[in-house]
Amino acid sequence: MTDTEYMRQALEEAAKGKGFTSPNPCVGAVVVKNDEIIGRGFHPKAGGPHAEVVAIDNALANAPDKVIGATIYVTLEPCNHYGKTPPCTKKILDAGITRVVVACADPNPNVEGGGNAFLRAKGIEVISGILEDEASTLIEDFIWAIQHPKDPFVTLKCAATLDGHIATRTGDSKWITNDASRAFGHRLRHEADAILVGSGTLHADDPSLTARIKGFPAVDPARVVLDSRLTIRPDAKVITTDSRAPVIVVTGPEPPADKRRQLEDKGVTVIAADLTDNGLDLRQVMIKLGAMSIASLLVEGGGKVAASALRAGIVNKVCYFIAPKFLGANDGIPVFSGTGPEKIKDAFELDRVTTRRFGADILVTGYLDRQNQFKRTGV
Repeated sequence: MTDTEYMRQALEEAAKGKGFTSPNPCVGAVVVKNDEIIGRGFHPKAGGPHAEVVAIDNALANAPDKVIGATIYVTLEPCNHYGKTPPCTKKILDAGITRVVVACADPNPNVEGGGNAFLRAKGIEVISGILEDEASTLIEDFIWAIQHPKDPFVTLKCAATLDGHIATRTGDSKWITNDASRAFGHRLRHEADAILVGSGTLHADDPSLTARIKGFPAVDPARVVLDSRLTIRPDAKVITTDSRAPVIVVTGPEPPADKRRQLEDKGVTVIAADLTDNGLDLRQVMIKLGAMSIASLLVEGGGKVAASALRAGIVNKVCYFIAPKFLGANDGIPVFSGTGPEKIKDAFELDRVTTRRFGADILVTGYLDRQNQFKRTGV
């Protein structure tokens, strides 16, 4: 196998930790000697052993006589500082590993190049950049959080018919997409620190907003509800469902004190934000959520929230499910509501677009440049 093939194995290991490691990135590693994988591992949770440590310990248990002179493939540059755990560079040196292959460098400016440079200075052969794009995509929320502290990485998820509807005129939406698409949607919930919906979705569907994946111990995201007038019922499923994940209700300035106390007595966190012509100030909401250590946010709102998120310039990534069905009319509920741009040149355009099939459904994934979104006018 080649370096690329072994790194792909390390990426598969890293993906096992996705959703469990926040605020740390998910990282995977494999140890190879004489074209044989003798150890593998991934970072299981924040505060737990790093992937390199797990993989090396696994190799020492499986083939202790083969670790000296081995190669370790790791998806993120090994750390070279003491935190909750000792530096992984020390573990690599102590194990007698002589070659390190890295996918992407550590994006933290305080440690950039530290691990690789340290290992090279100790005589270790270090190769970096193998499957860098794939590794960076896997930890894109972590990279964004490092570069934009207290500003969550936002993924907007949509699911629509071919003619752009999320529900019929009566509000019926069950189900536009198939089981496989909905299962992947729950995977997105598991991988995010928080999920956000508007009060319209809350009242129409009464969702629990939990992550439910058959046969998998999914982690529920924090549940965030935009509710400018504090209309949420105390018996809403998002509040009463048994979950460790917090519930955060974002309301307008000076919410009714008695309703606020009633919700807080049930364990709900209520925060206030300013109002704009399009509703709650979502840029301000992002700052408040970022201050609560929410580094990644999945937006699952209806047409109003989805359009407001785009207009506010807070969206990094779009996951748009398209089901091969249509209403054949213009009276359904659209994916986005409100007033759009006057010119096609001002339309939101995705970059780095990929597609994926879930049965007959198609998932289109792409990215928006948030810096350019901030500069948009007339939308």
